[in-house]
Amino acid sequence: MRVVILGSGRGSNAGAILAAQAAGELGRAVVVAVFSDQPDAGILALGQEHGVPARYLDPAPYRTKLDGAGEERYIDTIAAVQPDLIVLAGFMRVVKPRFIAAFPGRIINLHPSLLPSFPGLDGIGQAWRHGVKIAGCTIHYVTADVDAGPIIAQAAVSIDPEDTLESFTAKMHAAEHRLLPAVIARLSEA
Repeated sequence: MRVVILGSGRGSNAGAILAAQAAGELGRAVVVAVFSDQPDAGILALGQEHGVPARYLDPAPYRTKLDGAGEERYIDTIAAVQPDLIVLAGFMRVVKPRFIAAFPGRIINLHPSLLPSFPGLDGIGQAWRHGVKIAGCTIHYVTADVDAGPIIAQAAVSIDPEDTLESFTAKMHAAEHRLLPAVIARLSEA
């Protein structure tokens, strides 16, 4: 299964996927490319460190979504590497129906909450401010509705009385780093 990872930031979830691949724990999945909408994103260096082609793709003209010329660039460039699965791992842009239609049933997203609770931006902060005792992360298929696609897997994370926002965030990231590679491995064997 050929996997493309899209991300916008430091790439900790991409790093978890690439580390799982290096350890032989990604099933039949192989990461073939990493793309970012930020030219200096850490995710690009991680791809290169693991020997995976990694490059910046200009998302212009919009700041928060893939649409127009930017969407065309992403569709054409990603289609050229023939992915079986596209993983949105901290990709901070809304993908639109045209992009989704170009890769039907092949795009998954990691969201830092137990959907349907706390969709959208800052799922971790939303859960913290709301005072829930159990939060978690969700991997779901991407649809035109933000964070509303069919759920593939979830992992619960407790918010303990001694937790701070920082310690809770660290626990969430640890859960994400376990769940995402495991789901990719499982999908590769299906």
